[in-house]
Amino acid sequence: MEQVRLNKYLAQCGVCSRREADKLIEQRKVWINGMPATIGQTVSGADEITVNGNIVAGRKKNVVLAYYKPIGVTCTERDVHAERKITDVIDYPVRVTYAGRLDKDSEGLILLTNDGDLIDAVMRGANRHEKEYVVKVDKEITSDFLTRMSEGVYLKDLDVKTRKCSISQIGKFTFRIILTQGVNRQIRRMCKALGYQVKSLKRVRIMNIKLGDLKYGAWREVTGEELEALYGAAGISNCDNIEKGRNTICSHQK
Repeated sequence: MEQVRLNKYLAQCGVCSRREADKLIEQRKVWINGMPATIGQTVSGADEITVNGNIVAGRKKNVVLAYYKPIGVTCTERDVHAERKITDVIDYPVRVTYAGRLDKDSEGLILLTNDGDLIDAVMRGANRHEKEYVVKVDKEITSDFLTRMSEGVYLKDLDVKTRKCSISQIGKFTFRIILTQGVNRQIRRMCKALGYQVKSLKRVRIMNIKLGDLKYGAWREVTGEELEALYGAAGISNCDNIEKGRNTICSHQK
């Protein structure tokens, strides 16, 4: 029977990411066949694995959902103060979590998955995966604003300069921007540093996955060639879990 590193196995089971798995192992919260697990240990489907005392089910088919997050939904699973958590509005038979955040006041595309490896790949800033947004600001856009945004903006509160990015004007107050990093509230901070306030922000693409005509608050399964391309761009294998076929469009809301 195939042996897999424990952290990868837990990620494939949808328990957590590889990084989080290693932390759990170090905290002696992961046990294999009645013994504490160790970093780097390998396992197979024949082993009994528990996390926090709960038995881990076998590896599942990887699921990826494209979700149009509405304004007011918070990307969190545990914040008791959040009025509407993303886990409250997704009604799907397999537990999925978000691969990258979008702040409460923004709308648009979020990827949800049970694949910890994919979450790690999408969220790792060093991978420079593209994320595309359409943004409306409070005053007329100038050529100087576009130039300064594209060259990277120094964010004083974080003591960091953003990476160079692609930006184009699409209206008097509206622009399209493509980022390759994930600084918290990056676009809002960049605009504020240049004297602008964001009035609306919509993410329309993550890597090869587009928001397209997905309805506000709805989700669809990512399948077939689109899913293959996503895994290829992320640089990880999903060869055993890709289903061919048509995407499913849903609009389960609570």
